[in-house]
Amino acid sequence: MKIETITIVGAGTMGGGIAITCLMAGLRTTVVDLSEEKLQALSIRMDRHFSRLVDKEKMTADEARDARSCLSLTRALSDVARSDLIIEAVFEDLGLKRNIFSQLAGELPPRSLVATNTSTLRLADLADALPDPSRFLGLHYFSPAEHNPLVELISGDRTKPEVLSAAQEFLERTGKTQILCADSTGFAINRFFCPYTNEAARLLDEGVATTGQIDDIAQRAFDLALGPFAVMNIVKPRISLNAVENLAALGPFYEPAQSLQKVGSTEGSWNIEDQVQPVHSSVEDIVVNRLQAALFFPILEALGEGVAQVEAFELGASLALRFGKLPIARMREMGRDAVEMVLEPLLQTYRASMPKTGLDRVFDYATRAEARVPALV
Repeated sequence: MKIETITIVGAGTMGGGIAITCLMAGLRTTVVDLSEEKLQALSIRMDRHFSRLVDKEKMTADEARDARSCLSLTRALSDVARSDLIIEAVFEDLGLKRNIFSQLAGELPPRSLVATNTSTLRLADLADALPDPSRFLGLHYFSPAEHNPLVELISGDRTKPEVLSAAQEFLERTGKTQILCADSTGFAINRFFCPYTNEAARLLDEGVATTGQIDDIAQRAFDLALGPFAVMNIVKPRISLNAVENLAALGPFYEPAQSLQKVGSTEGSWNIEDQVQPVHSSVEDIVVNRLQAALFFPILEALGEGVAQVEAFELGASLALRFGKLPIARMREMGRDAVEMVLEPLLQTYRASMPKTGLDRVFDYATRAEARVPALV
């Protein structure tokens, strides 16, 4: 089961980025979109992308021309019939995605694999729209897909092992690092990153600090290039809100903050002040502890549910999100008692239980990892 031809449904930011990774690997790639305007915009984006690579001497003109020539653009969904792998990359909306899969169902050849680029939605809620769920999986790319090295490889309850193997080979060929995730809302990375950004909005709602102050504290606390509000402005608050809303079924802690609902629903952006006023150390402690708890709790819950291995969360935080100080490493440095103390206010506020199984896995893993490191003489 070898993947040589790709069709991507959706010519937006993510679909275009995924297409670039395929073209760079020399794969025949078709992008389908019902909007001629989006297809034209993608064609211009491709020309500019490969021109920049030539200008920077990362490709020769001949190599760029060859890669660019592997791309086809079409409005016809029937063109998926020629592909080994179809990747759906439309807006993160359950109804829209199910509708796309329903339209594709009659066009799919029996041999084709079908993947969704969903960032938070469960495969189980999409699979029944397809004729053969055993050939369905998740490939969650991170933005910008042409540059971000990480992809979450998600296995549904009915996904065949050979389908996962073929997808793994495809990801390796296109230069992506992969982490394997079980089918769960938010998977591994957005399961903790969305609550972290949502908690920043809650801190703003409560008047603890301003957007700029929260960003500044987060950058220093977690060794980040950008704070949560700056990241949401890049991603777009509307998309951030949508992702958090998709997580809300997991419990009260995951429900969106009032300000995120307001900014996201109006398709606005966060106002981040240019001149950030310093805060008292007690305020900084509150912000750091709240953001830590918002990272720790969903990671520990997901570990307890078997969503992914411990290493997957650290790899995601490092490669996809560029955390310099990684959440699980931070928990290990703090120790179990200190982590439980940081979590306690969150648990009381949302009437949640201490995620003991996840804690066991973090600290059991720490013991095993340290045991493998030889002593330095």
